[in-house]
Amino acid sequence: MPRHIVCLTVDFDALSPFVARGLVSPSALSRGEFSLVGADRLLRLFKHHGVRSTWFTPGVEIDTYPDMARRVVDEGHEMAHHGYTHRPPNTIGRAEEESELVRGNEAIARLTGRRARGYRSPSWELSPQSIELLLRHGFDYESSLMGHDYLPYHARLGDVISADQPPRFGPPTRLVEMPISWTLDDFPHFEYLRLPNSLQPGLMSARAVMENWLDDFLYMVQTADWGVLTYTFHPFVIGRGHRIMMLERLIERMKEGGAVFLRMDEAVDEFLARRAAAA
Repeated sequence: MPRHIVCLTVDFDALSPFVARGLVSPSALSRGEFSLVGADRLLRLFKHHGVRSTWFTPGVEIDTYPDMARRVVDEGHEMAHHGYTHRPPNTIGRAEEESELVRGNEAIARLTGRRARGYRSPSWELSPQSIELLLRHGFDYESSLMGHDYLPYHARLGDVISADQPPRFGPPTRLVEMPISWTLDDFPHFEYLRLPNSLQPGLMSARAVMENWLDDFLYMVQTADWGVLTYTFHPFVIGRGHRIMMLERLIERMKEGGAVFLRMDEAVDEFLARRAAAA
């Protein structure tokens, strides 16, 4: 019987992505503070529609906003790892990357009583040692890569990439990759961001973006008997009124199309169970 899973994931970044970019003026930080408003709206929307989601949250945000983090967990959503700060692993050394994993897990354990099962790197940038470190620290899944759209797969370890030779791919690991896409992330579509050497215009029509997001789901329904489609939201982005209204319409349309909304850890368990049964 066909089964089409949708994972609604929230990167609860708040202040940390602005701080990581050196944007620490009161004006910049106030954009991150809107995350509390957006998080409240998302939680109320998810509760109304019976949706369980996964919140990738930097440890510093758990320590900054413990009441909101507690509410996320108490309402049945998964709390997953998103670093301690919002510094991408490929911009820091190995020791700092491992420290981010440890500190982030300590914050999550204080909140939930256990380490996170899943990890998503800040800015979706892994380092050459990220997979090794995630395996060492006992993660079950990772969600920063884009090698598929509807099917999870096992992350590889030890790829060798050369500018003048074919790549040598390392072996698959036990770490499940839950693939993502910039096309299904709210930030590049909506967020206006002016940096010293670049401009992200954002501010696209929510209705136009919804058509793309819905069509990706409908294509999965048409072409796959079983699949997982992951959307990524940031409370300070998707939480604006017209975008929350769009998200509600999207949820309603996907429900009509038979979508099954799961936390990402639940989708991982189903993927592994299917693999075991097939073997």
